[in-house]
Amino acid sequence: MSKILIRGAKVLGGDPQDVLIDGERIEAVGSGIEAPEGARVVDAEGQILLPGLVDLHTHLREPGREDSETVLTGTRAAAKGGYTAVHAMANTFPVADTAGVVEQVWRLGRESGYCDVQPVGAVTVGLEGKKLAELGAMHDSAAGVMVFSDDGICVDDAVIMRRALEYVKAFDGVIAQHAQEPRLTEGAQMNEGVVSAELGLGGWPAVAEESIIARDVLLAAHVGSRVHICHLSTAGSVEIVRWAKSKGWNVTAEVTPHHLLLTDELVRSYDPVYKVNPPLRTEHDVMALREALADGTIDCVATDHAPHPHEDKDCEWAAAAMGMVGLETALSVVQHTMVDTGLLDWAGVADRMSFRPAVIGRLAGHGRPLAVGEPANLTLLDPSYRGVVDPAGFASRSRNTPYQGRELPGRVTHTFLRGRATVVDGDLA
Repeated sequence: MSKILIRGAKVLGGDPQDVLIDGERIEAVGSGIEAPEGARVVDAEGQILLPGLVDLHTHLREPGREDSETVLTGTRAAAKGGYTAVHAMANTFPVADTAGVVEQVWRLGRESGYCDVQPVGAVTVGLEGKKLAELGAMHDSAAGVMVFSDDGICVDDAVIMRRALEYVKAFDGVIAQHAQEPRLTEGAQMNEGVVSAELGLGGWPAVAEESIIARDVLLAAHVGSRVHICHLSTAGSVEIVRWAKSKGWNVTAEVTPHHLLLTDELVRSYDPVYKVNPPLRTEHDVMALREALADGTIDCVATDHAPHPHEDKDCEWAAAAMGMVGLETALSVVQHTMVDTGLLDWAGVADRMSFRPAVIGRLAGHGRPLAVGEPANLTLLDPSYRGVVDPAGFASRSRNTPYQGRELPGRVTHTFLRGRATVVDGDLA
């Protein structure tokens, strides 16, 4: 690998500095660094240099739904979004509930070369909620699984949830819960509230999420284990997590970009692109989520990138699949909702989108300081860019974005995975 000199970048949004990459690591950080002979120079004046982003919640669909996404196309989308590592959720076909399946996904990630793929193992066999999956075997596999989730389905049985928390405690693993009380959401189509009543669509009450979170933080405290709350979406959920953290319990939580920006008012269009699990909530919830991300109650941003082929979205609302793609727009949405509003600075973005998710997922080599000797997993962003989202240019195999036609700020110009450029001038390398 040749040396690369990133010249004049604002490291974590601070004063402009030069960063010299030698092979897989950062060799020097400072002002006025001379470019070594043969080095490639990247002019980064006015751009923000961040550690490579880490996503705790990505659906890559392979194996089984390669019509929606593959590990290759998903990691390409991740690289274009500034990510150097993603956690691949377990609801594939077959389910990632054995060492064999998680190793398959892990190896596909290594072969893609666009970002690291860390598989998430299922909590229960077949995501059926009846019997614990091979948690220990998945952890001991080549994939080294540390995070387990039945995401898409809630582990609603309290005894199963307790056993899972007790099991992963042995190797400092974490259970990531999709908080959705199933009986309270039977037939639910959108957030329960004024809009659902006016539209006549089945309501999805906030308490269906909040009741599971309350139960699970108590269980985690009882057994002394770690629980992570996936895609937290309500103001009430924020208060429960804030209370749990005040007790010193080992509880972490994530929020998606779309829950930081979009509200249930958009469902009035009946456009299934806005159908997602958990559903889009109210403006009050959105503001509470932003404040909680800013004050650290919510630990990180996770995309819940959920690709679907057009036939699963281009249909009537009730029949449509739930989910949105998000890897290629996440950083722009965070800039729009958190940075441009003054709620977070760029160092805060690095914390919520790289440092903390890497710690929660126990992902070595990512979420590291931008310092000499550290792995050169880096993202360059042009914050002055303004552009209209056009899914035709996505690297993802699917196009189900809620931001089509919307102007968003910021553009990832370069992504480096261990010193190798995966994105150059906004295009895949």
